[in-house]
Amino acid sequence: MQTQLLRANDPEAIKTAARILQDGGLVGMPTETVYGLAANALNGKAVARIFAAKGRPMDNPLIVHISEFDQIYPLVQSVPEAAGRLAERFWPGPLTIILPKSGIIPDEVSAGLPTVAVRFPSHPVARALITAAGLPLAAPSANLSGSPSPTTAEHVMNDLSGKIEAVLDGGACGVGVESTVVTLAADPPRLLRPGGVTLEQLREVLGNVALDPAVLHPLADGVRAASPGMKYKHYSPKANVIILDGSFEAYKTYVNSHAAPDVAALCYNGENTGLAVPAVCYGGERDCGEQARELFDALRKLDEMKAKTVYARCPEPKGVGLAVYNRLIRAAGFEVLRLE
Repeated sequence: MQTQLLRANDPEAIKTAARILQDGGLVGMPTETVYGLAANALNGKAVARIFAAKGRPMDNPLIVHISEFDQIYPLVQSVPEAAGRLAERFWPGPLTIILPKSGIIPDEVSAGLPTVAVRFPSHPVARALITAAGLPLAAPSANLSGSPSPTTAEHVMNDLSGKIEAVLDGGACGVGVESTVVTLAADPPRLLRPGGVTLEQLREVLGNVALDPAVLHPLADGVRAASPGMKYKHYSPKANVIILDGSFEAYKTYVNSHAAPDVAALCYNGENTGLAVPAVCYGGERDCGEQARELFDALRKLDEMKAKTVYARCPEPKGVGLAVYNRLIRAAGFEVLRLE
């Protein structure tokens, strides 16, 4: 299969991508978070192709994307008042809401769960594509399963060229990490995956919102993943990533004492000049928004450097920094060394 690279600024590109989706094909599409691998969410066979292209385990549920709020009603059993308040504050935007699903949602989308995850993205190209296709679109990140999520069309082509029909190039993603996921099918509501909408912001709207243990720790044995990004090692380069939690001086001392030809560093802007190994920076130390935008591209650059071991600076798990920390600990397989 030859994968078409479609430029979103071409008036025919959206139409071409929409026809592919209507015919049961797969399209890499830009969103404000990361690029998604889209299929008709109501076509179980098309959705199953997502799992095959990515090498994704079938027990990992997907998110359904809509382009107008009213499109949620056929997808779920009911829309509680809390969902309306979240939508009014954060939609369109990087928030996914989980609710009990309706009968039209295939098991391939929900991984057999009684719930469905729904998101209304803010990216104009994603919304135009959903509208043109006339379909809700199931779309996990458009990468090979387990590897760093794609934030450019080039990343998608590198991972999935020859496996999908098309990639719609809408430029680099603005948020850089996947959407926040909150379930309203629990009492109290529970944050399952942090993202651009923070736990603090959710609590401003809903009051009590619990933080699921799987945000900071491996999913317990026997527990089913209720959301993407909970169960498996994710976002990881080929190198073994080890997070070093401590001051920069402690980090520098540790890294320089473990310097070797196949060792690299993942650090904050400006810190690379003090290190004895090749380094990739992923934003300012106090700018968690920049860290989120840069993280996945930085992890991919480490692969290009052929590093076998990567020592990563530990982000502060607050605000959007919680999302950065969540992605990085999964990339590291939860290997964190406390230096101080």
